[in-house]
Amino acid sequence: MEFNIFGGNKGAVISTDKKQLGDILYLSIKMVLNEPQIPEKLSVIWKISAKDCAFTWNPGMMDIHGLYFDWGKKTVKSRLASWMPEQQLISRTGKNKLNISVSDVDTPIEIGTGVCEEDATIACEVTFFTVPSAPLTEYCATIRLDMRDIPYYDSIYDVSDWWENECGYKSAFVPESAKEPVDSLWYSFHQELDKDKIIKQCRQSSALGMKTVIIDDGWQTDDNNRGYAFCGDWLVAPGKMGDMAELVSEIHNTGMKVMLWYSVPFVGIHCRKYEEFKDMFLDKSGDEKTFFALDPRYKKVREYLVGVYTDAVENWHLDGLKLDFIDSFYLKGKSLEYDARRDYQSLEDAIHALMSEVKAKLTAVNPDILIEFRQSYVGPSIRKYGNMLRVGDCPCDILKNRFNMVNLRYTSGKTAVHSDMIMWNRDDTVENAALQFVSVLFCVPQISMLIEKLPEDHYKMLKFYISFWKEWRDVLLDGRLTAQNPENEYSIVCSRLGEKEVYVAFTDSVINVTASETVAVNGTARESLIIKNAQGKDYTVCNCMGEKTASGTIKNDLEEINVSVSGMIYIK
Repeated sequence: MEFNIFGGNKGAVISTDKKQLGDILYLSIKMVLNEPQIPEKLSVIWKISAKDCAFTWNPGMMDIHGLYFDWGKKTVKSRLASWMPEQQLISRTGKNKLNISVSDVDTPIEIGTGVCEEDATIACEVTFFTVPSAPLTEYCATIRLDMRDIPYYDSIYDVSDWWENECGYKSAFVPESAKEPVDSLWYSFHQELDKDKIIKQCRQSSALGMKTVIIDDGWQTDDNNRGYAFCGDWLVAPGKMGDMAELVSEIHNTGMKVMLWYSVPFVGIHCRKYEEFKDMFLDKSGDEKTFFALDPRYKKVREYLVGVYTDAVENWHLDGLKLDFIDSFYLKGKSLEYDARRDYQSLEDAIHALMSEVKAKLTAVNPDILIEFRQSYVGPSIRKYGNMLRVGDCPCDILKNRFNMVNLRYTSGKTAVHSDMIMWNRDDTVENAALQFVSVLFCVPQISMLIEKLPEDHYKMLKFYISFWKEWRDVLLDGRLTAQNPENEYSIVCSRLGEKEVYVAFTDSVINVTASETVAVNGTARESLIIKNAQGKDYTVCNCMGEKTASGTIKNDLEEINVSVSGMIYIK
């Protein structure tokens, strides 16, 4: 491969160095400036053959997985608080063709790939400093190019290991409570929170096996019109919540832990802190009318936020925090100009400082503190500060929830991966309702339904699926996850641990049994599964409420067995 360098600061000395280890090439790039300067965009460009390249994948990809054009490349945009620098080309058979990743996961970077129609090649490009950063005199990073002919997911796993073990991005400690089912109140309550209703919901969800409740947006304001105009003071709305410490105590008595939501950057025009901080907002942030994002490069901003979270955990005896919208810290407009009042000029460095201070203070109060982040702030660097990573909001969307669940599992190491809160229409069939749970079996389920309003069959389904998930949790969470056909949002997903495995069939209904004990869940629209390689084994089938519907012995090497939608078959 021939690499070309474009851009960079005038007068910069730019050098590269190659190291080949088998079919993995490490390209190190170094830029030296004669005085501190804001680095300008710097691109590394090369081509590879398009032979057997069929699909594109990256951690934030949520649309068509084609190859795109070189003049309209598919890109992943990465920085400390958003995604991660990794993009992959995949063959028609699901093999890695080229996985591009970068050692520096903090600096704003874009990776793009696209077809050159003139010669049937793939143009590849890595661009550094896509968002202005603080002045520097020297910069170094390594581009890792994995060209091994291996399953695409093995290459992704190896990049995650490389970041953690060789690039120094160690993830936060994950307490066992981060791997327990959650009742999140956002979709079920929105801002219509009420102390007595919350306690009732917690009693009911605890009885079903949920161990943590997340009290979301609305606890801090009597206004229920959505938006963030009342965020920033973080004082309890007593008309809704009463005394927060008393509420937390009552919830603890139900057997549940309590997490509280905060929109980290946002300060609204109706809060008391607006006047105090209005000259410390990031320019062109929020909606620019009713709320804005604080600039963490000011020490006063960081001290205020750290104090808010620490006081809340200490005084209200919280078990964790849902820290939201960290990806809304973004440099634009006047915020690019120098301000001597800031003790950091780099936004990425300031975010690190803020989150380091938050983690230090909160773990000093509670070493097992739960911290939830959601997509897109889920990269290797941000994982140092949180132990729960959640799929981004996708209400009722079984496709997005499952696809993003798998992507997070591939890139998150041992950090607990959570689904977006599952919800459904109560008038739907119980099988369709169960598909919401089926689609997120391989991560920690968050549920957001009012328990008391569930139809009887929906309640039975939810009780069964939570019980099944807890029984098989080790296999589901700790097993090696593999998913086929990323271009089709994963047709079949499997997790195997030792001699146990769980499959979920989504569009491919053939289950290839490889373990002593197998569970296959029917997430397809068909009423059967095809079982392969299990001749002579016994099986039991149940529906989505756990009711046994059939049993027997598999007679053939390839056998079709009736399994209702959202039901499952046990093979042993």
